[in-house]
Amino acid sequence: MKSLQDKVVVITGAGSGIGRALALNLAENGARLALSDVNDEGLAETVVLAEKAGAEVRSDRLDVADRAAFETYAAAIAAHFGQVNVAINNAGVALAGDFVDLEMKDIDWIIGVNFWGVVHGSKFFLPHLIESGDGHLVNISSLFGLVSMPGQSMYNASKYAVRGMTEAIREEMLISGHKVGVTAVHPGGIKTAIARNARVSEHEDKAATAKLFDEKLARMTPERAAEIIVRGIKRNHARVLVGLDAHALHTFAKLAGSRYQDVVAYGSKRILPAKPL
Repeated sequence: MKSLQDKVVVITGAGSGIGRALALNLAENGARLALSDVNDEGLAETVVLAEKAGAEVRSDRLDVADRAAFETYAAAIAAHFGQVNVAINNAGVALAGDFVDLEMKDIDWIIGVNFWGVVHGSKFFLPHLIESGDGHLVNISSLFGLVSMPGQSMYNASKYAVRGMTEAIREEMLISGHKVGVTAVHPGGIKTAIARNARVSEHEDKAATAKLFDEKLARMTPERAAEIIVRGIKRNHARVLVGLDAHALHTFAKLAGSRYQDVVAYGSKRILPAKPL
């Protein structure tokens, strides 16, 4: 897929962050957009910006964890545009806290959005991507889908699962000969509101955790991240690492093997905010 001109691109989680930046980048690339989010206000703002950039846009409120709603949505998008060329499963949430302190309702929430949301988007849009004869599936994993971090057990679990599923789908597309590219994206620290909107266990200081992410870990703008992701789509890359931190930590973990966990644990003691008493 060398050009995205007139391609129909689906983006979940388009109301802010990387999702919005992708929508605007793709609008400038001449794509036709199907945008969704649970944040009505943020989604409406993205739609205005994308239309100003010249894109044809359809927007829908969608909870990606709702299987029946997602299946209905995918069918409606295909009927509305007559085709689907690119599906970007971007919607995601965060949950911070030691595993022993997490509540099951919060675990169900993050797995519902981060993993099942991507399963739904892949399952329900893949037949349309195959039918297009020129399709591409993009699933947003994370740097934490490549290396583990303390306090991020269920975020790690969801993002590792996305990575494994996406890589297997790509292999299946290669074996079957379907003309569908498949890309797993692994962003590092991107300047989004994900930490501020995260859930935390009762033993975590949410404000301090968000401040650490916003001020020290989030280095790249969503706009730059979108540029890298779109370039990866056009070049049909199987894996896209976004940010120097993603490249550095991924390389370190490969070189150190499982011992990287000891280094991460030691470093985290010095960096992570103290837990409230």
